Amino acid sequence: MGSGWPFLVKAADLLGVAMFSVGEVNVKGLLQFENMLGALGEDAPKAVNRAINRTGDMARTQVVRTLAKQTGLPQKTIRKSVKVKRSSWDDLTYTLKSAGGDVALKYFQKRETKKGVVANLGTARGRVLFPRTFFRGGAFPRRVDLSAFGGHVMDRMSEQRFHLKKVKSGVFIPEEMVEGATADAFERSVQQNLPRRLDHEISRLLGL
Repeated sequence: MGSGWPFLVKAADLLGVAMFSVGEVNVKGLLQFENMLGALGEDAPKAVNRAINRTGDMARTQVVRTLAKQTGLPQKTIRKSVKVKRSSWDDLTYTLKSAGGDVALKYFQKRETKKGVVANLGTARGRVLFPRTFFRGGAFPRRVDLSAFGGHVMDRMSEQRFHLKKVKSGVFIPEEMVEGATADAFERSVQQNLPRRLDHEISRLLGL
């Protein structure tokens, strides 16, 4: 599950199969819509497209919320990382995709102690101490933020004053997105909402 592994909300050969594949999630109970889709004729992809996009948007909301809790990152950071490719009539696929490497510790809730920086890395890891690290200068307890660091947490590579490196968290958003609570939240959202949204869109076009 490397960088860029996507979640897919996909209608696989919809009119012929009447089975949706949602990434690795099979949504059951959709066979009931086969005849209704047939009655729509050329308008069938319109109903499916709307249902997939609405379902995908709802799933994305759950992914962002849950992934923020799982990693300890702000939701705005998660939203920037999780990209969306929406479904269209020609390509009935809604994709959530994330890319990126080891997230810098600066983006997490953190505090500096005499032993090092303690950061909240979410429900998956809890609060973690990074020994010897710092992001402030001066003497305890009156240390102040250093603008030169730009909020980054630093570690000393040697006794030389400016021989420093930025500290990473060990958290990779693409990996976290397809594991644990976030993956479960995505699956539940799709399983609950896709049949309901499809029923709504078909009924609307049939005037039911």
